Amino acid sequence: MPAAVRALLESDAVAHVVTLNEDGSPQVTAAWVGIEDDEIVLATISDQRKLRNLRRDPRVAISVPSTTVNEWGLLEYLVVYGTARVTEGGAPEMLQRLAHIYLGPDVVFPPFPNPPPGFVTRITPERFGGVGPWSPPRG
Repeated sequence: MPAAVRALLESDAVAHVVTLNEDGSPQVTAAWVGIEDDEIVLATISDQRKLRNLRRDPRVAISVPSTTVNEWGLLEYLVVYGTARVTEGGAPEMLQRLAHIYLGPDVVFPPFPNPPPGFVTRITPERFGGVGPWSPPRG
C-alpha cells in the first residue's frame, strides 16, 4: 500500500463506502476506516445493508476526501477498489480504536455498556484511483 494512501486512510477523513444492492444499484454510506495488515477495516454494531450487500457481492469502492489541493487547484481524493469480507465480532474494539482518531483520545465508543459483538469488514485493495499521488499516471 503506497505511503500516501496509508496516510490518508489513517487520518480522520470519513470514507464513503459504495456497495451494490441486489438490483445492481449503488448503496453509499459514510464510515470510519482504518488499516490492519494492509487491509482497510471498518466496523458496525448492527447488521446493515452494506454488510448484506457485501456478503452477496464482495466488490466495494471507497472514496476518501483529502484536504490537499493540487497544483491545478483540485481537491485531492482517493478511490479504492477492492474485495471485502465480513466477519462477526470485534466491532466494539475496532470502533473504540477508530473513535480515538475520529472523535478524540478520551472518547468511549460505542457510548453504551456491553455492546453486541457486531461485524468487522476487511477490504483487500485491488487498485487505487482518484486525484492525488496514488493515481495512476495518465498518458
